[in-house]
Amino acid sequence: MPPWAFSNEIAMTPTAKALPPGGLVRLEGDDGIRHGTWYFNPHSLIAARRLARDPAASVDAAWLQTRLAAALALRGRLYGAPFYRLVHAEADGLPGLIIDRYGDALALQANTAGMERLTPALVEALTGLLAPRLIVARNDAAVRLLEGLPEEVRPLLGEAGTARVEEGGLGFAVDLLGGQKTGWFYDQRENRDRVAKLAAGATVLDAFCHTGGFGLRAAAAGAAHVTLLDRSAQALDLAMRTAEENGLGTRVETRRAEALEELERLAASGARFDIVVADPPAFAKSRKDQPAALRGYGKLARLAASLVAPGGFLFIASCSHHVAPGGFRGGGDLGHGPRPSRGPHPVPGRRGPGPPAASAAARERLSQGDAVPACMKRALARAYARTEYEAAGAIARIGRRSPALDRLLRCLGARQGGFVTAWNPCSRRMPRGWNDRMLARLRQAARRLPVAEGWGRSQGRGNGWAERHLLVAADPRRVAVLARRFRQNAIVAVRLGGPARLRLLR
Repeated sequence: MPPWAFSNEIAMTPTAKALPPGGLVRLEGDDGIRHGTWYFNPHSLIAARRLARDPAASVDAAWLQTRLAAALALRGRLYGAPFYRLVHAEADGLPGLIIDRYGDALALQANTAGMERLTPALVEALTGLLAPRLIVARNDAAVRLLEGLPEEVRPLLGEAGTARVEEGGLGFAVDLLGGQKTGWFYDQRENRDRVAKLAAGATVLDAFCHTGGFGLRAAAAGAAHVTLLDRSAQALDLAMRTAEENGLGTRVETRRAEALEELERLAASGARFDIVVADPPAFAKSRKDQPAALRGYGKLARLAASLVAPGGFLFIASCSHHVAPGGFRGGGDLGHGPRPSRGPHPVPGRRGPGPPAASAAARERLSQGDAVPACMKRALARAYARTEYEAAGAIARIGRRSPALDRLLRCLGARQGGFVTAWNPCSRRMPRGWNDRMLARLRQAARRLPVAEGWGRSQGRGNGWAERHLLVAADPRRVAVLARRFRQNAIVAVRLGGPARLRLLR
């Protein structure tokens, strides 16, 4: 069973709605099977998140310490020093929780009501396991608002102060209370290694530098001169403090300015650098920001590329979760050459002949377009029409064109495809476990075709629902064959440059 349960998958009785946000519950399916221990928030779209498969688990400080010890043991095998992301939410069996470790200091981010309620026990468990000098709650992520939680930053243990992170032979000062996110971007560690290997004798521009991770690593690797560009005076002060402490101050300068504006000024002045790094904060805070974000990334890529000297290197990154992968790889918006190196990337599916083409009779039925047959209830047709069909962050709606979906199709190497599910055959509601088994069989049946996964969600009044589905990048007639095999009423066909269309099969 997946580690989440959505609110429309749970019987929201008055008793359930009255439960305190973040409290522990056991979920039981329609078939009587108990699905483990979860924490529950009746006010969130993701209403339950699984902590343990054991329905009788006692989630207390001792239980948390065992789970944290497993995460610690894994990091001990991966890293040679205590500077890393210690807990990465569901990946470490602690959904909604992020913990970054800086030697004897920890930054903890509880993004859900369940982890908020468990925070005192987490502090107790961490103290018993690591005896840290400092634990800071970096609970200022906007996602907390979806859980009904306030944004806050405060010490949980010890006195407020800076921490240190060691990387590439340098010691960096980290501001756990006032810095960005949890203080340091561990996800860019390997990319900083790559840039540093290119830096000997080079001039380097590190735009959106924060505390100078890329630029100072380049300086330590022998760069002739490094320019650090950011709008935060506090971040630049920390960067220069690090440069001076490591004997790099004479080859490092800082510029405080809005990065895009300063890049324009530098380009107009004819400035050129051997290496340009542009690692901005997220341009898209929500899905509605996607068009503006892609325009912003395109502008950034063009400006940054214009500052690269002949034979030089451009590193450009994005951490915009709400921009579909195809938005960066379609080529048109970002110009030529630069490619994002941070954030989600699609993995091409295996390609092959796929299932056999549909029969002539099936093709004739598919050619009838969007007409609703008499056997299909009008309410069901309306449900299809108001559903969002999502895959890898790209969203389609019936009757509308989706540029994000066009880019995703290009990434999958296809011009057309179709959304298909194996859940709830003939619109009959089935237990989640049964649905998941059928979806696994659908994945197996489509294994020779490029696919992307996602959710179909309808938000109708009082009857919102969600179904897991696949976007299969193939002729919709082949997708229809799969849908019929799993007794589905319809598929949603998509084509490059065209609107999504409902194809009824019954």
